[in-house]
Amino acid sequence: MGTSINFKRPDGKEASGYLANAARGNAPGVVVIQEWWGLQDQIKGMCDRFARAGFDALAPDLYKGKVVPYHDTDAAGKEMNSLDFMDATTQTVRGAAQYLGKNGAKVGLTGFCLGGAVTIIGATKIPELTAGVVFYGIPPEQAAKPADVRIPLQGHFATKDDWCTPALVDGFEKAMRAAGKSLELYRYDAEHGFGNEQRLSVHDRQCAELAWDRATDFFKKHLG
Repeated sequence: MGTSINFKRPDGKEASGYLANAARGNAPGVVVIQEWWGLQDQIKGMCDRFARAGFDALAPDLYKGKVVPYHDTDAAGKEMNSLDFMDATTQTVRGAAQYLGKNGAKVGLTGFCLGGAVTIIGATKIPELTAGVVFYGIPPEQAAKPADVRIPLQGHFATKDDWCTPALVDGFEKAMRAAGKSLELYRYDAEHGFGNEQRLSVHDRQCAELAWDRATDFFKKHLG
């Protein structure tokens, strides 16, 4: 459904990604951020799904062509740990937001796992955003303080998550509330990565569909 494109970062460098356009013109935009596996077909499928829901969706390729097989957690960890999160967010992700918003459309940001952490960083650093939806990822507080979040956020987290743990989620929620920030937070009796239908060991269809409905309703409310 979509296509690979190149777009400019604010620093003038070129980045690439996968773009799926809604059927209607002047659609709002959603930037979709990958898990630590890279720009997998599953993430491209999420862009296609957002397009069918009425959004122009762009997934920037933060690993620049590198895609890690689902079974290779060591390689995924290595790629994620070598990623410059600040450059990725303030340049590549912001460039994607600027691309989608170039005709005045409102733009949201969503991401999964690694992409969830990038979404929260983006919520503090990218002025072009109107709303964000976070899936099971939270950055260290030194990367993005809840008090610096500029946009309404919705969060989807798993109770059986040993990476983005329930305790981490509780701390994030408490800090957001203390800072008076807008946060809708949902917890699911599921495992980390429950939204990825290509990973049958963790996918929970019922939780994934509920989270999807909540996310698209949230974006329709804030982006139009």
